[in-house]
Amino acid sequence: MGSFSEFNQQDYEVIAREYAGLKEAARKRCADQSELDMIQKAFEFANEAHKGVRRRSGEPYILHPIAVAKIVVSNIGLGYKSIVAALLHDVVEDTHYTVEDLKSLFGDKVATLVEGLTKIKTVLDNEDKAEQKSMQAENFKRILLTLNDDVRVVLIKLADRLHNCRTIEYMPEHKRDKILSETMFVFIPLAHRLGLYGVKSEMEDIWLRYKEPEAFHDITAKINRNVIDKDKEINDFIAPIDAALKAAGFRFEIKKRVKTPYSIWNKMNNKGIDFDQIYDLYAVRIIFDPENAPTETERDQCYHIFSIITGIYRYKSDRVRDWVNYPKNNGYEALHCTLMSHTGIWIEVQIRSVRMNEIAEKGIAAHWAYKKDGFADGSESEMDKWITKVKEILVSPDVNALDLLDMIHNDLIKTDIFVFTPKGQQKSIEKGATALDFAYSIHTEIGDKAIAAKVNLKLVALSYVLKTGDQVEIITAENEKPKREWLDFVKTSKARKIILDRLKSQRQNIINLGRTMLVDKLESIGKTLNDSIIKSLMEEFDVFDSNPDEVYFKIGSGLVSLDGLSENLKKYEGINKESYFVISDDDEKHKYVLASCCTPIRGESVIGFRASDGTITVHTRTCPNANSLAAKFGDKILTVKWADKENSGNSYLARIYLKGTDRLGMINDITRVTSKVMGVNIRRFDIGSEDGIFDGFIDLYVNDMDNLENLIRKIHKIKGIEKVVRKEL
Repeated sequence: MGSFSEFNQQDYEVIAREYAGLKEAARKRCADQSELDMIQKAFEFANEAHKGVRRRSGEPYILHPIAVAKIVVSNIGLGYKSIVAALLHDVVEDTHYTVEDLKSLFGDKVATLVEGLTKIKTVLDNEDKAEQKSMQAENFKRILLTLNDDVRVVLIKLADRLHNCRTIEYMPEHKRDKILSETMFVFIPLAHRLGLYGVKSEMEDIWLRYKEPEAFHDITAKINRNVIDKDKEINDFIAPIDAALKAAGFRFEIKKRVKTPYSIWNKMNNKGIDFDQIYDLYAVRIIFDPENAPTETERDQCYHIFSIITGIYRYKSDRVRDWVNYPKNNGYEALHCTLMSHTGIWIEVQIRSVRMNEIAEKGIAAHWAYKKDGFADGSESEMDKWITKVKEILVSPDVNALDLLDMIHNDLIKTDIFVFTPKGQQKSIEKGATALDFAYSIHTEIGDKAIAAKVNLKLVALSYVLKTGDQVEIITAENEKPKREWLDFVKTSKARKIILDRLKSQRQNIINLGRTMLVDKLESIGKTLNDSIIKSLMEEFDVFDSNPDEVYFKIGSGLVSLDGLSENLKKYEGINKESYFVISDDDEKHKYVLASCCTPIRGESVIGFRASDGTITVHTRTCPNANSLAAKFGDKILTVKWADKENSGNSYLARIYLKGTDRLGMINDITRVTSKVMGVNIRRFDIGSEDGIFDGFIDLYVNDMDNLENLIRKIHKIKGIEKVVRKEL
């Protein structure tokens, strides 16, 4: 939890000041004095319980619960019971008080919320307690299981995680990597799915600040320069909109916002573009009060405002987003369009009512508030549907924890497409879903008996990946049954769960066989099955679930061999557990490989993972695979640094993408700069030209990141080159 030392006068003043800020925020949210009194009581109780205890930063520990409670009320918009639970959320875990004590003092609901948060914290945040054999997957399952009881537990946990991210600089580096990767893999998608855009954006920016500090500071500086340069232009853009809406009788406010550093970095990376090519850097938000025009519906007023502003400015037709008629599945409603200012810059305009804005800012908590006030609509039920679906996934006993974590992660980040039945009925299904997923979405029996599909009247396999607009007909056979191979390509959690249910009895027989085979083999080498052997085999066979059945299943189904069992077990008697590694070819003791998914280059910010045989795989810190691995297998993370001295004999493969205006001698100039000036060895050159514009890529070997960045700068100076950026191989 932290160190202990007596508080001084300055500590008490900081605590009083921070709590006063919380009380002010809570006053606006509380219904009466009795609710404020309960918050006061919780603060006094927690303050006494954490007295003298400090965080790693040296500040009084109580400042953490106060900060979490502030996020709960200000960023998420929850009520007094959640504020009380946030103030008390570390008391049971870190002091001698029990859940029963809290129940008698603060009531059943608060005690239940704190108990839910304590269960999560016990295993997720305390890495020194208990066996950490990649328990993260089980832990995330526990977090999401609280959706069954009370989604407020998850919301308070998000607030707790956000504050831990804000103070992450005080964490040791390997723990920082674990927290940031978990945050990117589960908590950020979860915040997005629950409609908490403010929480999501702040977490993303913190992730970028620590994973890619140079990119973060570079983008932030460019944003600040741009805002100063363009502020007058944005104000001039807003002025005629403001006048026209006032003339039309609307009561409204207009806010300006700039894209976040993470969203800019993400767009630059995904689209391979420079900062200057981000055309929707600015957004203007029009928030109107619909009560002022009771003759028009809220929805009609959005379209009315749209017609007024597009009468003033030209708009980009392919950038209109109508989430008023078709709300996002996390409840978000707004009408977006992108307009061209009179000075020639594109500006995104978001049109929202006060209610829509509250839901966009506070997500699911605002939904409930409006539901209670009688404003419930179709978008609310989408949130309910999703929570119900997650519950179904979580209660399945046959999905191992790691598969389950992937399923939840995919469910959090998925987007939907639309397909049609043979009769023309529109159905939504997640992007990447197959014909078999579609069969199960119609009816369990149709999925079980499916043998093929007709898509747009052509016969296709059940593994066919659907596209928006496809017309799908499922072909069935009476004697068909689900097959294990189906699990290799189904995408939706519903289809996977049903198939696993059908294969359950078959699986148990394989598990029993595998256990018998293992016991017999151990007897033949004079050993008896025990926990230590099972743990060693989990390492050896890459089983990171806490259930040994997965080991038995792999043995029984022939996926792994018991040949060499004796040697394998000896290997685990003394595995080195260092958590720090320097990449150097002089180190003969350690084997390392550079991950092929992100191809790290010397000088890049990297992270390492130790495999069961001791090999260390090195990824870039921002690699999605690295985030996934760190979220699941936190105990395998290594802090990795490049050796100080130059490894002149080493070279690293990289790809650069080029685009520009074609001219005579262009290819010669590019190869001259690359090979002769920079001394870089080209492996592959793939450039094409059409209508005077060329583009393509070069694969080349570089010594380090400085070498690559120098080359990019020099190529950029060649006449006619418009764009040159590093791309993934």
